[in-house]
Amino acid sequence: MGHGHSHHGGTVTATGRHRGVLTAALGISVTVFLVQVVGAVITGSLALLADAGHVLADAGGVALALGATLLAARPATGRRTFGWARAEILAAAINGLVLAGMGVYIFVEGIRRLIEPAPVEPGGMAVFGVIGLVGNLIGVALLYRAREASLNMRGAFLEVATDTVTSVGVLVAAAVIAMTGFTRADAIVSILIGLIIAPRAVKLLREAVNILLEAAPADVDLDKIRQHITELDHIVDVHDLHVYTVTSGLPVLTAHVVVDDSCFHDGHAPQLLDRLQTCLAGHFDVEHSTFQLELAGHADHEHATHS
Repeated sequence: MGHGHSHHGGTVTATGRHRGVLTAALGISVTVFLVQVVGAVITGSLALLADAGHVLADAGGVALALGATLLAARPATGRRTFGWARAEILAAAINGLVLAGMGVYIFVEGIRRLIEPAPVEPGGMAVFGVIGLVGNLIGVALLYRAREASLNMRGAFLEVATDTVTSVGVLVAAAVIAMTGFTRADAIVSILIGLIIAPRAVKLLREAVNILLEAAPADVDLDKIRQHITELDHIVDVHDLHVYTVTSGLPVLTAHVVVDDSCFHDGHAPQLLDRLQTCLAGHFDVEHSTFQLELAGHADHEHATHS
């Protein structure tokens, strides 16, 4: 006997109501990324390339936030019962791999340039740095008012705001090189930006892999869930308890719940299911759950993996 929530229709989320702002911010981030890559090639500045990598990281974050709104609006089908929600996690994993590779390259190249400084054209570096700074400031202005609408919107705002800081770092390096000829400033700023990118890449990869492996969400305590369920009247035990995440913000729970024999005789099993759902939604923010109500001893007939 199961009970859960249907996902046949699309959902308009708080983030989805600001889709236009996210799209504009993404367009600006991609433009800044491309301009800075061209600038890095022209000027020989590793700091510009590192900043471009950081912008790429944040563009990926904005793209994921935007993608989540688009995926949430797509209805489920008979073959894809959760729609395309998991595609967001696949994109996050790919983004994390790209960022990790870029972070390692920037760090290694930065160390090499500290040992053997490469020529850098500070004037062009400053010009492209200003372009990046202006683009990031526009992005910050676009996202500022909507930053409290949802966690995705707040994350997108903080990502673009961080880009603004790294763009200032590029300009500082350009100024130091122009005034002193100390070209290692470019490498130092590059390494600092690389150190900012690396932890984010690792965190993104870890979260994506955990979701793909259907690990329990980090903020979910299975022991507490088990305790809350067994404290309800008429519930004897709970087993085969699984909690996993389909995509960001969509935890799913399934469990076999052993109940008193009376539940199947006096007709209050549906009310018990409602209480289970309310308990999980209220205490653990799990809106999608499925329960199998069973009598004591039923587990003896189940496959070993359900013990």
